Amino acid sequence: MPSLAISLPGLIALTLVVTAAVIWLIVLAARLTRRPRNRLVPADDLAEQAREMKALGQIQEAVFLVRGETGMSQRAAVRFVRRL
Repeated sequence: MPSLAISLPGLIALTLVVTAAVIWLIVLAARLTRRPRNRLVPADDLAEQAREMKALGQIQEAVFLVRGETGMSQRAAVRFVRRL
């Protein structure tokens, strides 16, 4: 019957590889979940599109558009659309 014993250097190497893989996965997950940065001033064409949607009564759609383009929070996007 073969032995499953691992030598000390092999165990250390395995531990280092697993640790490096876990750290890499944590970094990757953090990068994938990072929120887009808010633009300080939305583009003029975005404001015009949102203004037209608001005039047509599509306020939620305008908020959704602003959030998608700028990464604003729900509250900030609602405030922006109301002020148009």
